[in-house]
Amino acid sequence: MSEITVYTAPQCPQCTMTKKLLDKRGADYTCVDLSTDSDALALVRELGYSAAPVVVAGDVHFSSFRPDALDRLVADQLASTAAAAAA
Repeated sequence: MSEITVYTAPQCPQCTMTKKLLDKRGADYTCVDLSTDSDALALVRELGYSAAPVVVAGDVHFSSFRPDALDRLVADQLASTAAAAAA
């Protein structure tokens, strides 16, 4: 499973909800502020998004607060971590 990256914007309620859900689920993720990282902003726009948050994990990406999609990403991440630990 690829690392989860959350692209955020200041004072974005959906960004806050996304990060809180990932924290609650124990996910390992990186947060990138689109207002201070022009390369990240270019990537998000290239993916076709114009509003934060944007969540990217490998080939999977989506925008907005999506608990269903976040839960799938976290489950995949936890399963990959458990498999790596068992190997």
